[in-house]
Amino acid sequence: MKCYECAKTGKETDTVAACIICGRGVCKEHLVREETPIWEGEYSIKLRCGMGTECKLDDINRWKKVLCIPCHKALKENY
Repeated sequence: MKCYECAKTGKETDTVAACIICGRGVCKEHLVREETPIWEGEYSIKLRCGMGTECKLDDINRWKKVLCIPCHKALKENY
């Protein structure tokens, strides 16, 4: 997969992650990885924290999340 933001400028760069909000593939240059504010609602997948134990939503909210720069900017404007 190629970076969405790079592709807009005609550049072909491999992705290293996908934005947790919009799902766009992003390269190292076009991502932000940080703890985001607590999100309301539920995730559409069930995750395992380890040793077969299901994660609590509170555990997931403390993870650092990867966002593309446009989604990060929109998120920052709203918190």
